[in-house]
Amino acid sequence: MQAAPVSEALSDVADEILVHTGQHYDEAMSDAHIHATRLPHPRHNLGVGSRPRDEQIELGQERLAEVIDIEKPDAVIVRGDTNATLSGARAAVAAAIPLVHVEAGLRSYRDDMPEEHNRIETDRLADLLLAPTPGARANLLSEGIAGRIEVTGDPLCDTLERWRPEIVPVQGEYLLATVHRNYNTDAPERLQAVLDCLARSTWRVTFPVHPRTRAALKSWKLEVPGNVDLVDPVPYTRMLELERGAQAIATDSGGVQREAYLWGVPCITLREETEWVDTVAAGWNVLVGVDADAFARALEHPRPDTRPNIFGDGRAAHRIAQLVVELANGELEAAA
Repeated sequence: MQAAPVSEALSDVADEILVHTGQHYDEAMSDAHIHATRLPHPRHNLGVGSRPRDEQIELGQERLAEVIDIEKPDAVIVRGDTNATLSGARAAVAAAIPLVHVEAGLRSYRDDMPEEHNRIETDRLADLLLAPTPGARANLLSEGIAGRIEVTGDPLCDTLERWRPEIVPVQGEYLLATVHRNYNTDAPERLQAVLDCLARSTWRVTFPVHPRTRAALKSWKLEVPGNVDLVDPVPYTRMLELERGAQAIATDSGGVQREAYLWGVPCITLREETEWVDTVAAGWNVLVGVDADAFARALEHPRPDTRPNIFGDGRAAHRIAQLVVELANGELEAAA
């Protein structure tokens, strides 16, 4: 979703080599997403699969090192905060290849989030840090990060603005839910609390279930509330249609929080914190953790009258491509 606009912007100025980590091997979460976003087919697939975090990072780094040795790139781009992000960062540094981190500077300040560790280490390793918002840049400056920092806007905004005319909202009154964070799915008490929140919805709940979440529900024999409809994972365009048509969205996903904001759909975040604090400050996102009473109150939260342009102007990918090429050509100073 973020790679597609950047890939298109790079196509005019560089030869981009796309690498699929092979973590998402479910068709609805992989091939369909690649097709929907119109990404070129990845040139390499690492086949990392579903493994424990440390093993996944180590194997990803090992296989990316092989790709780097074959392709000999002028720069390596990693995105976001996944295990693959950190694998790519470590592999680039080990090969002495300039490293670019797209979506740099985000912080949850939550030590039990693997994503937090991934993004912090990646930011410390990166030569060029591309922050989606001024707040993310401020985080990096406060930490004394050594690499060059630039605010580019969010490529996700580019994608949604381009697709806005094509995305037809799903009709009907429903709440859309997504849950996949490890701290929401890895303990039965916590996942039960999530279900208790969804049970308070006055609308029916459409819940595309992440494979890990479905496995947890089955393993612990948790009863799904009667107002909740479990559905299989959906292609990205279908997810956007569901988001745009929803009365509200309940999620623990950073991407879905941003998409909700860009659609102008109220978001209830099933976390105690968020990296996307600007959406909370703007009044479009309410943090409730897994407190069912707070969830019910958030459903009654009025829609704000305005939505500030916090994710850029839809031209983030163009700025990113320019900066990547300048870095690869040795035209950027070490820091700004």
